[in-house]
Amino acid sequence: MATAHALPAVPGPDRRWRPLAALAFGIGLALSAPGPALADDHEAPVIGADVSSFTLDNGLQVVVIPDHRAPVATHMIWYKVGSADEPAGKSGIAHFLEHLMFKGTRTHPEGEFSRVIAEIGGEENAFTSYDYTAYYQRVAKEKLPVMMAYEADRMQNLVLSDENVRPERQVVLEERSMRLDSEPGAILASSLDAVLYLQHPYGIPIIGYADEISRLEKEDAIAFYDRYYTPNNAILVVAGDVEADEVRRLAEDTYGKVPRRAEPPPRTRPFAPVLETPREVSHADPKVKQESVQVTWLVPSYRIAKDGEAEALDVLAEAVGGGSTSLLFRDLVIDRKLATAAGVAYQADFHDQAQFTLYAAPRDGVSLETMRTELVAAFERAIATGLTDEEIARAKARLEADTIYAQDSQQALARIFGSTLATGGTVEEVKTWPAAIRAVDRAAIEAAAKVFDPRRSVTGYLRQADPEQRS
Repeated sequence: MATAHALPAVPGPDRRWRPLAALAFGIGLALSAPGPALADDHEAPVIGADVSSFTLDNGLQVVVIPDHRAPVATHMIWYKVGSADEPAGKSGIAHFLEHLMFKGTRTHPEGEFSRVIAEIGGEENAFTSYDYTAYYQRVAKEKLPVMMAYEADRMQNLVLSDENVRPERQVVLEERSMRLDSEPGAILASSLDAVLYLQHPYGIPIIGYADEISRLEKEDAIAFYDRYYTPNNAILVVAGDVEADEVRRLAEDTYGKVPRRAEPPPRTRPFAPVLETPREVSHADPKVKQESVQVTWLVPSYRIAKDGEAEALDVLAEAVGGGSTSLLFRDLVIDRKLATAAGVAYQADFHDQAQFTLYAAPRDGVSLETMRTELVAAFERAIATGLTDEEIARAKARLEADTIYAQDSQQALARIFGSTLATGGTVEEVKTWPAAIRAVDRAAIEAAAKVFDPRRSVTGYLRQADPEQRS
């Protein structure tokens, strides 16, 4: 079980959170860098060309992704609720409930579901994000009906008691201590988000604030469960050696019997203001081995962007900072040797405003302040003079290669469709994303790049500190 969207202080070049990325939930794609011809000499690929979708009478959306290469199935249930939907003063309740969903139901005692999965040689996990919570299992195809029955059961029959809630609350507090409070990069990222997302719940850690977690009770979890864990607020994704008719029958026999228990409220959240004043966040810790700097802007996500805008940001991020062949890396790391790492991360799979981040780790003798100046200047220079037609074509080809390789992974496709739908996208938008990337031109990139006013940025510095110091 894990929280999602934890951006490290210096993310690797594969950390792009567009809706069609493999999402960094244990899936890594080793991508080649094909030449521009890949994006020009054939039709754009369709992601999940044989994917189908339907909706049950109780409002549950079902997505079926046939993959007959092996007799296995990935079964995922996505709830369209995450930490950004939590009531004021109850931060962490979405992630806490994720933990509590393993505590058993009226018909199946605690531990039975996980024991059954282990006995049949399957795997399971769950994760919480700002905008969704998801549970998944990967099992032999013939065990899919069992998974659907168990998951449909805990969609409506969760049973909690003080005896199992309070110890789990302590587990979550320890998880926060280990993953956030003890990790310098996570501390900086959390502080940066708080400054970037003023007045917006994305500024609150997904795992929650420790003092608020410590006050969460059984009644809070049940109230959250009853409000959001209803079939009309969920998406079932089944990928594997299955057919749509088969999944429909199984879904109707299991999830179809779950009543529509609530009508979740619309996701109306305050808009994070874009300030005209540059802001800075700094964190120093003796555990920091490599100092780094990141500069972040609020930008449109795929859900709220104008037509072609998010795709243009994707192409821009890939061309300027998408790995060791990118303009930023060649400038700062290879040519001028100012940095040991440099790149760009466009975090696009948000329901609301997304993030666009430049990052770099300076070489010895280069201060963080100098690194920031050179990083922003290199970014601006790349936009002004570096984005040749060849660079744009090469970036689009690499993005297209991503989609081709991603389709080799059953789990990656399930996550692609699930996360996109859970943040307001559609099946058709996923399928046609490569064609939308192909349609990006220089004018679209230049228009999208107008958001990068240095005065609107937030800078994060991760510094080394003496053992006696920590700030």
